[in-house]
Amino acid sequence: MTHDATGWKANPLRESLAGMVATFALIPEVIAFAFAAGVDPSVGLYASFVISIVIAFTGGRPAMISAAAGSVALVAAGLVHAHGVAYLLAATLLCGAIQVVFGLLKLHVLMRFVSRPVRTGFVNALAILIFSAQLPHMQHVTWHTWALIALGLAIIYLVPRVFTAIPSPLICIVVLTGILVLHPMPVATVADLGHLPDGLPTFTVPHLPFTSETLEIIFPYALAMAMVGLLESLMTARVVDDLTGTSSNKRRESIGLGLANLAAGLFGGIAGCGMIGQTVGNVRYGGRGRLSTLMAGVFLLVLMVALRPLVARVPVAALVAIMIMVSVSTFSWSSLKDLVVHPRLASTVMVITVIVVVLTHDLAAGVAVGVLLSGVFFASNVSAMVRVTSRTDPSDGTIRHVVHGDIFFASAELLEDAILRADMKSAPGHRPVVIDLHDAHLWDITGTSAVENIVTTLRGRGYDVRLEGLDEKDARFLERHTSLTLT
Repeated sequence: MTHDATGWKANPLRESLAGMVATFALIPEVIAFAFAAGVDPSVGLYASFVISIVIAFTGGRPAMISAAAGSVALVAAGLVHAHGVAYLLAATLLCGAIQVVFGLLKLHVLMRFVSRPVRTGFVNALAILIFSAQLPHMQHVTWHTWALIALGLAIIYLVPRVFTAIPSPLICIVVLTGILVLHPMPVATVADLGHLPDGLPTFTVPHLPFTSETLEIIFPYALAMAMVGLLESLMTARVVDDLTGTSSNKRRESIGLGLANLAAGLFGGIAGCGMIGQTVGNVRYGGRGRLSTLMAGVFLLVLMVALRPLVARVPVAALVAIMIMVSVSTFSWSSLKDLVVHPRLASTVMVITVIVVVLTHDLAAGVAVGVLLSGVFFASNVSAMVRVTSRTDPSDGTIRHVVHGDIFFASAELLEDAILRADMKSAPGHRPVVIDLHDAHLWDITGTSAVENIVTTLRGRGYDVRLEGLDEKDARFLERHTSLTLT
């Protein structure tokens, strides 16, 4: 409770202003994501408002901005096109319920399997996607748009050198909008991005038959939305942990996101998750507590309803300048130098994660490939550490194989080859064979099966085989999963 109180009271003015900057950065992306999902922009904007409000109180990572996100929208697009918005709202509710269960079961610990190279690749790929998303706004435009973008970037980067009381992106929006009001010019505005909501969100329950057929339709989409949303939120929380040098409650974040998505579905919105670009912008400009998250949602509603005519006149160039700044600050520039310093396999994982995300525009796919490669490389490295030292006792002819390392699915075959190949080279004769496992450990049934196969094969060749050095735990594991009896 003390932590929560600090999250609400720390520097309220700075928190509020940082949240306002995040709100402006949300608008173009949320509208674009709504179009990607095939729904009206108001569906994404209402969802973003509701999610921000709820997760400000229930989330586990202060200062994180959560809203309707592109990855979730892409997953939901097929459902909307095939069955309509009512099924999307039902899937959003089920998505939220799945995420709550995920948190209650403490499955957030699975994030421990995401290595640092994967996280770096995730951040770098997202920075590239944020920048590439601005390119359509800079193509087939007049010089006025380029001039406004350049002026916006100058304000964002130069103003903080002399004035820091108000975040420079907010000043950028005010100045560029003022210029456009005083001197109209042929540039795109927020009004050109889509229809803005003109009222408050209302409580909505999807009017669908509660049948197994409905569940069969929405469950695959809901599960995919839940997993993608959790992955992005927990990855974003980890990024904020690193930026701020603080820790977050990943379990609470999982439950909080689920509750937020349940609320979004009940108010006619699409499911969402953590928005890393907007979150990094919020943190860069002073957001550290829950107030910045709450303000992002409250200010979004104020802008969309009370100040709708003014927001409609904000030039898209101002938003593009802000997102370019977010892209530049999000990218881990030190990782370029690390490519030649870090181990080659780690650098490979990072680069492949970036490539997959950029090519597929799917953050979850990139992270999944990165985690898989990390696992394969780790297993390969560990398996290479297994070695067998073989020697023959000249006094009685006993052959002793001393095993060093971990015996599991990736090293089991190497162990079999090493011992059985050594046996083929030994002189014939019925002699004792000792397999010394003092410096080895059995990790899985593939490892126990390998030991069983070695013992069975050698005994079939006439050797008297004995296992030595197994600790009590490994001995029980071996007897439980093989036909061997240790006496």
